[in-house]
Amino acid sequence: MVIPVHDLNPLRRTPWVTYALIAVNVVALLLTPAAPSTIAGGPAPAALCQQAAFYDRYAAIPRELVGGHPLRLVPTGQVAVGPRGPGCVVTRPSYQKNPVLSVLYSMFLHAGWLHLLGNMLFLLIFGNNIEDRLRPAGYLLFYLACGYVAAYGFAAANPSSVQPLIGASGAISGVLGAYLVLYPRARVWSLVPFLLFIPVRIPAWLVLGLWFVLQWAYSVGFVFGALAGLALRAVSNRPRATP
Repeated sequence: MVIPVHDLNPLRRTPWVTYALIAVNVVALLLTPAAPSTIAGGPAPAALCQQAAFYDRYAAIPRELVGGHPLRLVPTGQVAVGPRGPGCVVTRPSYQKNPVLSVLYSMFLHAGWLHLLGNMLFLLIFGNNIEDRLRPAGYLLFYLACGYVAAYGFAAANPSSVQPLIGASGAISGVLGAYLVLYPRARVWSLVPFLLFIPVRIPAWLVLGLWFVLQWAYSVGFVFGALAGLALRAVSNRPRATP
């Protein structure tokens, strides 16, 4: 896919909320158990089990979101050796997990630096204009709402899944959907992988359309953001009564 670098869409104010979201995501990754191994190489079995336990405790899990209660068995973070080799020990959870809050936590958890940087790049380039349009408070609420809609939409389509949902892709998909509706003709400088990376200025609808195809799992969030963008555009274009 193309890699966006910069959009030609001026701002009226500094996007402090977008910067803060990026900072929180970076700090959250640094605090995860397997963060050092994502830099040095593949994580060891102990780190994998610790990371699995961390995700099961804090990340959103479709079955939990649909059922409204935590899983009966979860990893403890410890490693044991069985007939098939080393594996993670599982037992009943020793903590009380709130599935609703887990969606919020999931928006700031990532599987590694590549996962994080890809999401933050799109948030930085396209989120600043949506923040500029909605203003900081409205933008933050919109961002979180998109994340919740995407998570619960995925859970509704996969109610039996116990795979943790991590990453800001759901929230960002809503931001990109709104951008596509509000600024479809904006030009975006992007790197196109053709032998080498060639810088090309292409329309926003093409960049975001490719992102939508690759991130199909979060299509609900993207559609939600697009509908919100349509509503915002309709309100902005409504003629005002003169006194």
